[in-house]
Order: sequence, then structure tokens, then C-alpha cells
Amino acid sequence: MAFLRGTPGRAVSGCQGRAGRRSAPGAVRGRAELRVCVTGGSGLSTSGSGVAGGAMPLVVLCGRPGSGKSRRAAELREALGGPERPAHVVAEAEGGRAALRAEVERRLSRRDVVIVDAGNELRSIRYELYCAARQAGTARCVLHCAGGAGGPDEPPFEEPDPGCRWDRPLFAVRGEEALPLGAIRAALFESAPPPPHRATRTQPLQSCGFLHQLDRVTQDVLAAVLASQRSGAQPGETIRVPGVAEGLVLSRPVSVAELSRLRRQFISYTKMQPSDENLPQLASMFLRYLSRSIQ
Repeated sequence: MAFLRGTPGRAVSGCQGRAGRRSAPGAVRGRAELRVCVTGGSGLSTSGSGVAGGAMPLVVLCGRPGSGKSRRAAELREALGGPERPAHVVAEAEGGRAALRAEVERRLSRRDVVIVDAGNELRSIRYELYCAARQAGTARCVLHCAGGAGGPDEPPFEEPDPGCRWDRPLFAVRGEEALPLGAIRAALFESAPPPPHRATRTQPLQSCGFLHQLDRVTQDVLAAVLASQRSGAQPGETIRVPGVAEGLVLSRPVSVAELSRLRRQFISYTKMQPSDENLPQLASMFLRYLSRSIQ
């Protein structure tokens, strides 16, 4: 169930059947960095002993600057947290999207409520949090704080769409409207979370040495790329990895943080369909993945 924006108490179905045809939203460049800080909760206790199926809940707030997101986050923390179920607010801080997602993933547990009040104006960010929640097996919802007015230097705000699976269940409030706490509690504590998708579920390894080899090879590739950049390699030059025939041509310098993020993604994807037959090609596969990912 989701609530129409600006009309508390009126439920809508959320365009069932369309989400399967939606593709993941693309990342938008040039947005401001995010700042992550966390506050523990000790607010009012809520009814119910936990989330359906033992999952942990996640609330994602979104809205334009001045829409009251931080105030609503504080209200949710008081309403959803309690002595037996702490509530944490992940707010804006330095580190960008990677730091935001890492902090959210770290905070998700079977006892805690995680409320994200940081840079969720883009569909791509909300999609990343949706994937993190689904991988963790958590119930979740999105709260749209309507209103506010972004300045010319603010990143564009992409309004949530109840037809998108990463934007539902969707609730909305405007101005001084009361939060639909009953519906939010039901979505978080009484609804079974969606099962992990194949794309977010780690598959069992076929070989006990596969993960070790995958980790070592990708580390070697990153070390070679970073060493080449430190030695003065320019965009357009071919970077060579010892023992690998295939090279890597970068169009721009790449930071350690970006390379580390791409390495983690590659490891996650490769673990989904592990095969000892791929061991000799792991370095070449990773180089090709880097080439496609770094534009």
C-alpha cells in the first residue's frame, strides 16, 4: 500500500505489474557529496515485537531542500524507536553515495530501525538503498516530504513514483500534515519483505579456493593500475598487468575509492555464478569490467 502525495489516509495500489518492466535508474553525475552522521534512538516504544519474518526495517526520506525531511526524521525516530528497538538516523555528511550506502548497510540489523535522511533526491540513490535493503532481507518504505524549493545550485529532484519497485511502499506528507504512522508501522513491522533477488543474493561458491583467487587477482589488478597512474601514465595509454595479455586503456584518472568500489561490485557479480573454469580468465574479466565501467 502507498499513499498519494499530499493526501494522507488515502491508499493507492501503486501500479502493480509495471515494476518488472522498469530498468534500474542510471546514476547522475555532478551531484553534491553526502555527509553521514548517525544518532541512536531511545524514543517511544511501538506496538509489536519485531518485523515480520525477523527482518530489520529501513525508512528512506526524500524531498527538496526546505521540505522538512530532518524534522520528519526526528519524528520517525521518536515514534519507531524504543528501548528494545533502537532507531538510527543516517544524515548528511562527507563521503558521497558510497559512504552513505556503506553506513546504511552497517547499521541494518535485526533489532534496529534505520532512517535515511540524506541526498535521496535521485532515483538512482533510492534504487541503491532498495538493493541494499533487499539483499539484507529488510522491510522498507519511502517517505516523500512534499514542498520545499531547491536553489539553482541544488541537484535536480526526481519525485518518487509508486509504480517503481524501489519507491514503494510510498507515503507522503506536506507542511504540517501528520505522519501516517499507522500505515508506516504496518509496512515496516507487519509486512513480509520481498525475497532477495538473484542480483542481490550471494550464491554458494563451487570451490573453497575460488573466493581466495578472486580476491587476490582483483587486488593485483588494482595494484597494477594504481602503480601505473603513480608512475605518470596518461589517459589513452595502455596499462599492463603482469602475466595478463589484455591491457586496460583509461580515458581519465581513477581514484582509489572508485577502483575499490568497482572491485567490490565485480566480486559480488562474479560470486553469483562462480566456476573454476573462470579462474584463468579472472584478471582479463576484471580488466574488461573496469574498461566498461570507467567512462
